[in-house]
Amino acid sequence: MDARRLTYYLAGGRHPGGTRTYPGCADPRPPERSCAVLLPGIVYFATESPVWGGGRAFYDPDAEGETPARAYLVPVAQFSGIAAQEMYEDPGREVDLREVLTHGRARLGPGRYETLVCPGFLDGLPVVTFTAPWAVGEVAGTPPSPAYLRHLASGLMEAHGWTAGQAAGYLAGRPGAKGHWTPEDVADVLRRPASPGAVTPPSAPLPEAGGGRRENPGRRGTV
Repeated sequence: MDARRLTYYLAGGRHPGGTRTYPGCADPRPPERSCAVLLPGIVYFATESPVWGGGRAFYDPDAEGETPARAYLVPVAQFSGIAAQEMYEDPGREVDLREVLTHGRARLGPGRYETLVCPGFLDGLPVVTFTAPWAVGEVAGTPPSPAYLRHLASGLMEAHGWTAGQAAGYLAGRPGAKGHWTPEDVADVLRRPASPGAVTPPSAPLPEAGGGRRENPGRRGTV
């Protein structure tokens, strides 16, 4: 995730290119630290985002592959506030993490981003994120919007030190984007000034704690 977007979840506001104003968390302080990570599984695009237009990004931890991501060290109350805003709930409600920390997964509801996943541990601390309850093969893909791709690419380049070309190639190859976006099309989006883009793709049929990989005990891949 782009560190700038995280500030809107923490302090409130609207991300450039998005349409939603976030209320923020009771504790708006930035994360204590962050680092680049690789999670087992893949990211794919599906359903329709009212914030960005086009497909949303979801994480399937059981699919074959690796996902470049970013880990932020935040207290439980802040994580709860971030998750609640994605679930369109009161950010003041604290999420119960006992089930996800015990079993690696906890379904809090039937909707998008209402399933918690713990793919492993980093420096002895659990890595927890949220996604949809379904797998990549259980839902139709939806191409992401230019504004959303720009946001995701910014996070990849910022956290992992990727070039725009590397980020464009990765995003264009994700399920839901593949076959609709090409690496060249995504790279062209990244060269343009940021603005709310059209939903239809052009090709249709914080302080760092250091990067590096951490082994994921008992699971394929790294976190």
